[in-house]
Amino acid sequence: MHKDVIVVGAGISGIAAGYNLKKSCSNKSFTILEGRDSIGGTWDLFKYPGIRSDSDMHTLGFRFKPWIHDKSIADGPSIMEYLHETVDEYNLKENILLNHKVSSANWNSEKSLWELEIVENESSHHMTCNFLFLCGGYYSYTKPHMPDFKNQENFQGEIVHPQFWNESLDYENKKIVVIGSGATAVTIVPAIARQAEHVVMLQRSPTYVVSGPSEDAINKFLRKIFPTKFTYFLIRWKNILFQSFTFFMARKYPERTKNKILDLAKNEIGSDYTDKHFTPSYNPWDQRICLVPDSDLFEAINNKKASVVTDTIDEFQTDGILLSSGKKIKADIIITATGIELNALNDINVTIDQLKVNPNERLTYKGMMLSGVPNFAISFGYVNASWTLRADLTCEYVCRLINLMDKKGVSCCEPIDDKTAHGDDELIDFSSGYVQRGLNKMPKQGNKSPWKNYQNYLKDIFAVRLFSIKDSNLNFYNSKNT
Repeated sequence: MHKDVIVVGAGISGIAAGYNLKKSCSNKSFTILEGRDSIGGTWDLFKYPGIRSDSDMHTLGFRFKPWIHDKSIADGPSIMEYLHETVDEYNLKENILLNHKVSSANWNSEKSLWELEIVENESSHHMTCNFLFLCGGYYSYTKPHMPDFKNQENFQGEIVHPQFWNESLDYENKKIVVIGSGATAVTIVPAIARQAEHVVMLQRSPTYVVSGPSEDAINKFLRKIFPTKFTYFLIRWKNILFQSFTFFMARKYPERTKNKILDLAKNEIGSDYTDKHFTPSYNPWDQRICLVPDSDLFEAINNKKASVVTDTIDEFQTDGILLSSGKKIKADIIITATGIELNALNDINVTIDQLKVNPNERLTYKGMMLSGVPNFAISFGYVNASWTLRADLTCEYVCRLINLMDKKGVSCCEPIDDKTAHGDDELIDFSSGYVQRGLNKMPKQGNKSPWKNYQNYLKDIFAVRLFSIKDSNLNFYNSKNT
């Protein structure tokens, strides 16, 4: 089977790609290949209690599909319902093939096309396409980060990783330890604390945690006055500008921002608790800030249903965890919210004429293509704002690029490697553990535009929507020898 465009992944990015291809490249055939048995990506994969967005749905939602619910911070099932609605509304189901896992993709220079090997229900077959668009996210769905703890096998209770949550797990009236301090941990702790005897969030080091309302009062007010689409547009831009402003302020005035965040936490749980467990050693937005909707984590701590321990693990024991300080935490269940493993190419073995493409040896072009790789794009969202903002822009750019190739009458487009742009810059300027562990798998960013990944929606929107995409860094051609 041959398609003009193949999109890998039917999560938020893949659905956005499908919409944009139908809208802007209606003369092109395309298929969205999803390796799992459902659409939704992250929102279908994670099933742990309390699963929710940590970005507001006015920016995590699609630009073309208004989020109409009162809650801006939405739970996983509501997000899945929204994604299914989008697929139905824009007739994308006919373009999605489930249980089609792409294992390898080879660019054949002589034929100027991608040759894909696909595993479907344990049988293998092939497809080809002119343009390959990876929308399968940035982490491994099959291999999360699971550190080995000393004597882990001695623990007699259950050990669960949130990425492989057991929905039949009974945690009612149980003593639970959640290892971790990131978005997953701060979501799980208050959710299971309602039924558990007690939940301990065991962290090696603190994270910035900010409380915010799950419902946007301005959104609720404006929806009474204006049409849905217009209200969505206004709230979306309100949130985009606020996110951009707070990130700018955090980077420009880190100490002032830090003190403001800590003061908010002190108002919730007191100075002593904040100083000990919610005061990180790094500056705000050196790692992603965790959102706590409606103060649920702080409320669980104040109600003595949950607590935070900041320490390191010495070993697992039969009935709990022994800490380096000598303190012991008893547990019936241990949840290892220890993070994800970064994944640059959606677990696909990408080659050019059978020579392996190592992303870490290549520059990222406008944060979405790789130097020296023809007819190829990757959707990689923002780490300092909603993923979808960047995914939407990437999809628009890919459609513009495909249409420009048609206009030029060429079959290939490839970013030319710019040796003068090479440096030691890493793709993501974050100190988070999952980022630092996986940077050696990710593409490099350059020291100047268009090889620099600005993580700035306001800059990117001009580059993608308004500026010409004709660029001396892009080579348009018809065959390898042209």
